[in-house]
Amino acid sequence: MKKKIVFMGTPDFSVPILKSIYENNFSIKAVYTQPAKKSERGQKINKSLINELADSLGIPCRAPTTLKNNKEEYEFLKKLNPDIVIVVAYGQIIPKEFLGLCKLGFINIHGSILPKWRGAAPIQRSIMNLDSETGISIMKIVEKLDAGPVCGVYKIDIKPNDNAKEISQKLSILASEKIIIEIKNILEGRAKFVEQKHDQATYAIKINKLEGLVDWRDDAKKIIGKVNGLLPIPGAFFNFNNERYKILKAEIVKNSGKIGEVLTNDLEVACGDNQSIKILEIQRQGRKPQKTNEFVLGSQIKKGVFLNV
Repeated sequence: MKKKIVFMGTPDFSVPILKSIYENNFSIKAVYTQPAKKSERGQKINKSLINELADSLGIPCRAPTTLKNNKEEYEFLKKLNPDIVIVVAYGQIIPKEFLGLCKLGFINIHGSILPKWRGAAPIQRSIMNLDSETGISIMKIVEKLDAGPVCGVYKIDIKPNDNAKEISQKLSILASEKIIIEIKNILEGRAKFVEQKHDQATYAIKINKLEGLVDWRDDAKKIIGKVNGLLPIPGAFFNFNNERYKILKAEIVKNSGKIGEVLTNDLEVACGDNQSIKILEIQRQGRKPQKTNEFVLGSQIKKGVFLNV
């Protein structure tokens, strides 16, 4: 008899992983995801990408608003009696009482090398911190956030121009491959769960939109880390004439000047370490993204202008 698996996930990061588990012929009895959301104008209900995938694969999908004090979902999982639950960016806390409903545990795929960057935004924080590597950690969920024992860690390098979207895609593909190995090990009793070094834990708190504001007094490397780490959402930005400009891509150059000064007509801006960044792609508030050479044709942001500090 095939072992019973439940999958919990919501965003696009989770999609290749659910697809991989399905394609490797595991028996997925149910999928959990976040509830559908109304579009901005309220005329359309948008299911999560995981919900859409589950529907296309014919897997029953459940989308409770919360699991906390949810007797219906508790009884459903208890009756289902799954062997293992795989959790990938589900977006909800799994209540303590649920953790005992699964024979081999709730297994989480986390986008960092634990115990570093526990929490909501590990990929973004890692890039913003100028880390040279990141990875995925496959762990057993315990009551404390991202503190469970780990059975597998898989690493990748972070290159200087990698952004959060690109790293997320790389980690999702990596996880879709490695979770198959770990599921087999867990189901066959070969997995070894190792306790984390809790005294070395760091935390990746949720991104605040205002963190995207560029401070030109910062070092150029730090500003590039913010540009790459916050792409695509919420994005690094500066304000000029009461409008917001999002920096989509930039690179470090050696020119220097007064902090926040636009040094050239192709948007080189002086930073706080006698270097500057050259903006390569930009998006004016309410407009489409543009390459810098297109943007500057009709822009008031020219050589000699000072941007916010």
